[in-house]
Amino acid sequence: MVYGDNPDRLVSAARAEDESSFELKLRPRLLREFIGQSKAKLQLEIALAAARARGEALDHVLLHGPPGLGKTTLASILANELDVGFQQTSGPALQIQGDLTAILTNVRERQVLFLDEIHRLQPVLEEKLYTALEDYKLDIIIGQGPGARTHVMDIKPFTFVGATTRPGLLSSPLRSRFGILLRLEYYTDDELRFVVERSAEVLGVPIDADGAAEIAMRSRGTPRIANRLLRRVRDYAQVRGTGTIDRPTAMHALEMLEVDAHGFDELDRRLLLTIIEKYAGGPVGLNTLAASLSEEQDALEEIYEPFLIQIGFLDRTPRGRMATRLAYEHFGLVPPVKQAGLF
Repeated sequence: MVYGDNPDRLVSAARAEDESSFELKLRPRLLREFIGQSKAKLQLEIALAAARARGEALDHVLLHGPPGLGKTTLASILANELDVGFQQTSGPALQIQGDLTAILTNVRERQVLFLDEIHRLQPVLEEKLYTALEDYKLDIIIGQGPGARTHVMDIKPFTFVGATTRPGLLSSPLRSRFGILLRLEYYTDDELRFVVERSAEVLGVPIDADGAAEIAMRSRGTPRIANRLLRRVRDYAQVRGTGTIDRPTAMHALEMLEVDAHGFDELDRRLLLTIIEKYAGGPVGLNTLAASLSEEQDALEEIYEPFLIQIGFLDRTPRGRMATRLAYEHFGLVPPVKQAGLF
């Protein structure tokens, strides 16, 4: 240990690295191992088989949907299925044209290039992608000022996989360059139970069907959350239980984590109660709601709202966010008379 380092920072970094290694261990490597998303898998199975038969690069793929549903995992699976290289980066990581140029000029034949958060790619870099995706050519400007000239460089055919949680922010020209557009949906409880059981097997954690079902039910339809809760319940079972995860152990652990039967955590409950108690059920604007909760607007819009809207606890209207009848019933409250007609 280097003197002067903050011990808390080192512990946090070690914990983050541990969580990351767990995620890598739990990710399936092949499409047949991937649980859920049957429609997307069917399209990919056909596209992969056709690409392999022709000996060509797979068509470019756009994956969109809420976070934690497996976009990165699917991208790596495509590379494994095609037995080609895999390179990953993200929109915010690419700041100048030289960054993108360096990546594109070094792609290998039929390689999978994965760009996460593609909606945050700078417009000037997005325009540079157009010819690369469509014609496998790259325009490079050599020199500066009046003496500058353009050189067109051929790049090897590759598969570009973009992922985003906000497809509406993508421009039409960029979207049109993708041949395969797939939306990932929230998982059912049964699908998540299989995810939990598979992850427990990989981690060597004893778990029964009821324990797995309890964790799945509280995972907000998201495998990433299911795996995170599994690790925390495993810790509880080892310290306070017998080491085996059954339903009572899972319930006690999740109650300690303040995750309720719908998978709501503290911020979910605060969000709904703020709308109900402070703003009479709404409507309330996103800016106002974010300020009331001391949270970022993007976090509310991309992480919390989609699930609450999906299960019918929140409405997003032109005038703002509104709590639904289900939200009132969840907290044992009665909807105000003025909104009764809306429910």
